[in-house]
Amino acid sequence: MALTARQEEIKERFIAVRGVWGPSWQTVLELDPEFLLAYLELSAVPWTKNHLSDRVKELIYIAVDANATHLYLPGVRQHVQAALRLGVSPAEIMEVLELTATLGIHAMNIGVPILVEVLEEKGLRSGPDPLGERQQRLKAEFTEMRGYWHTFWDEMLELDPEMFAAYTEFSSVPWRTGKLEPKVKELVYIAFNTAATHLYTKGLKLHIENALGLGATPQEILEVMEIASVLGIHAVLAGAPILAEELENTGGSD
Repeated sequence: MALTARQEEIKERFIAVRGVWGPSWQTVLELDPEFLLAYLELSAVPWTKNHLSDRVKELIYIAVDANATHLYLPGVRQHVQAALRLGVSPAEIMEVLELTATLGIHAMNIGVPILVEVLEEKGLRSGPDPLGERQQRLKAEFTEMRGYWHTFWDEMLELDPEMFAAYTEFSSVPWRTGKLEPKVKELVYIAFNTAATHLYTKGLKLHIENALGLGATPQEILEVMEIASVLGIHAVLAGAPILAEELENTGGSD
């Protein structure tokens, strides 16, 4: 399909601002060029303010796209490629994926307090039991390794110390061996907690507090949220090519 002068203009602007192009963007351009331009303006906000470095921005995109509640693999590939071009090391990308893998523990963070609530309603629990020596040691180890403690760990530590110990080890690997500065690690947590496919508000608040404590600015945190907020475009990037294929199969045009 030959592009109009307006479509060519939008394509050139998109490539100049975002530095990428591909078949999905081409399809959107052909089907609705003005929508693509509007998306460009939205997605360009963090690329014009630039409170975060380009390297960190690409790592945030990876966290948003790779997290288990979204798994938009074309985006993961695009942003891994972009990160590598910018000189991000494979170890740093792996570190982001490892940090993002901790999302699964939110099943416990949300589920255990509800279990406790039901047990109390049914008279099967009257209150927390005092922590034993091993549990106190686990709490101290977690606090030292991760640099914080939050009350949403209390009941999990009390009721399931084996799971808590295993999670402490699992979640601490990138904090022991990783190369990213702690502030960036916290920004990664913010990215997948604030993503529309997850929206884990307790974790989001905690990691905002941690990031600020590690020197992040409000503008840097807002830029993470701006990056996460364009996740909805994946409805178009996944759906538009299907629409184009079906139109071709049926000979339709509108």
